[in-house]
Amino acid sequence: MADLRGILVALITPFNDDKTQIDEGRLKALIDKLIKAGVHGLVPGGSTGEFATLTFAERKQLTELCVKFADGRVPVVVGAGSTSTADAVALSTHAAQAGAAAVMIVPPFYDAVNLEQLTELLAEIHQSSKLPIMYYNIPSASGLTLSPSEIASLSKVGVKYLKDTSGNAPAFTELVFGLSDQITAFNGWDTLTFYGLAAGCPGGVWGAANFIPELAVELYEAVTVNGDLDRGRELWKKAYPICKFLESHNYAAAVKTGVELIGQSTGGLRKPFSLLSPELKSELKALLENAGVPTV
Repeated sequence: MADLRGILVALITPFNDDKTQIDEGRLKALIDKLIKAGVHGLVPGGSTGEFATLTFAERKQLTELCVKFADGRVPVVVGAGSTSTADAVALSTHAAQAGAAAVMIVPPFYDAVNLEQLTELLAEIHQSSKLPIMYYNIPSASGLTLSPSEIASLSKVGVKYLKDTSGNAPAFTELVFGLSDQITAFNGWDTLTFYGLAAGCPGGVWGAANFIPELAVELYEAVTVNGDLDRGRELWKKAYPICKFLESHNYAAAVKTGVELIGQSTGGLRKPFSLLSPELKSELKALLENAGVPTV
């Protein structure tokens, strides 16, 4: 299996209009659009995908649908984290059976675990699923802050990749430069995307790519593939205000609003969350238009 690289979309979960079910048609349409735009992978079932509002059965269904609709064109990295080890193991094993390329595991996010407990959890997941693990480092949600060397130590229990949503650029730099022989670090903090690519990470797990996929792919190609920092800066000047906006509001709500603005129906968010207000939607629309992204 080839190593993961490039723009991996932190995928939204489209619902039907009454939000009682995952909308298969909307999901397929979005996945086809993203792959046509050139994205390099899909990461369903993460924070942007509202995994905490999905039932256990829906999480399995989402995995199966994403693998089916990707149809081997790009790898699927399944978000399989849970507050329960048994559930995380079951979701990861199911992901392997469904054809996922890897699983993304966020630590239990109500009571924070310690490093020893996390290591045991990840070992069980890897032993059961046999899939490479992407560790989802998001201290603001998990309550767990690990040093770069502690994160790298997780490689001994099957962690091959990192999605870094810490916002800690110096720590991320250490992982990219000093510990890349142990773990491959992907940027997962929107406003650090250009920095991460320029620093040498192989790509990003990026929610904004749901609605600016062409711009995201072009940025990756310019900076990572072609080493053209001047072109990268031009593109980042367009993308950065959008990224800053997303980080200033409920992230999943802002991303789904962005998807609506490019003409893809999402079904909105499950309560207690909702799409952005008309005023904020207009603000995001203006940012997209300033970036040259067509809106409806």
